[in-house]
Amino acid sequence: MVASDSLSLVFAALADPTRREILSRLAEGPATVGEVAAPFSVSAPAISQHLKVLERAGLVSRTAQAQWRTLTMRAEPLDEASAWVEQHRREWNLRLDVLEKHLETMKTMRTSETEKTRSMIPDAEEAES
Repeated sequence: MVASDSLSLVFAALADPTRREILSRLAEGPATVGEVAAPFSVSAPAISQHLKVLERAGLVSRTAQAQWRTLTMRAEPLDEASAWVEQHRREWNLRLDVLEKHLETMKTMRTSETEKTRSMIPDAEEAES
């Protein structure tokens, strides 16, 4: 099943290192398709496919001026993805805090039980007398 919600499209677009590099380049400012494609050793059709994925995710917009096609990065979808990650990071941190407290309680109980058991067992010196 192909995901079509905006967040899934953004994460799918970010899953590929070439697309992340393209976004890094566009974060510096608008560029032509040729300028974006220049550092990559992949075919023009491959770059075109990467750009289509980024456009579908809303991460890149294209404008045409005469014969030039200029690409611009759009940050809004990244903001949405970042907000989603941050929300889940907070939830997991809360869960980990609860787990840590539980483990500390278990450790304290185990230490207490061990000390109680030791106090019930006579020392070797006491047993000899």
